[in-house]
Amino acid sequence: MIPRYERALIVGAGSGLSASLARLLAGQGLRLGLAARDVAMLGPLAAETGAAVHACDASRPAEVEALFARLEPALGGHPDVVVYNASGRLRGPLPDLDPEAVARSLSVTAYGAFLVAQAAARRMLPARHGALLFTGASASLKGFAGSSPFAMGKFALRGLAESLARELQPQGIHVAHFVIDGAIRNPERGGEPSDAPDSTLDPDAVARAYLAVLAQDRSAWTSEVALRPWVERF
Repeated sequence: MIPRYERALIVGAGSGLSASLARLLAGQGLRLGLAARDVAMLGPLAAETGAAVHACDASRPAEVEALFARLEPALGGHPDVVVYNASGRLRGPLPDLDPEAVARSLSVTAYGAFLVAQAAARRMLPARHGALLFTGASASLKGFAGSSPFAMGKFALRGLAESLARELQPQGIHVAHFVIDGAIRNPERGGEPSDAPDSTLDPDAVARAYLAVLAQDRSAWTSEVALRPWVERF
């Protein structure tokens, strides 16, 4: 049976992929909520998509619970699609890394995903219906030099998604992790490099891959998708 989704929440909303997802989901008729630590730049996207916008630090349990409580009256019910797109990026040589900054990066990338998934699952499970989608990265599969905090966070996120898929899918909740193996094109940062065509991922194309997963019949659910430009080595 192909599921019917009505309400979506994107955590870690901004430009690029999350904006493409917001437009696509709104275009499919879903009522939409957007959450980010800084919502100052989300006004135009909210106006375009009719989304409810709420500030939320996903690494703080009280703020996550408050987010879901505020969303239910705004959307006419709890979100039955939740996309976790937030991450903490921290790079640098191991001897120079600030331990508190590393802890913060891990908290946003992995612990926040746990908190959001827990709050969403508690609301989805009674109806045995919903979808949790997690945005991973190349670092979900391979750790690069000088990027250990990001790799730790994304490895943890992938482990969370894999565990939740095994736990929740038999209860009707579709869980999928997306390995975004390459840079996502962002018009605000210059778009596609003129000297390297097709070297970045089109955010609209990535968003369509998320939608394709949402449309899957539960007899053949995907739990992980890897997306990369055709010129990307892996």
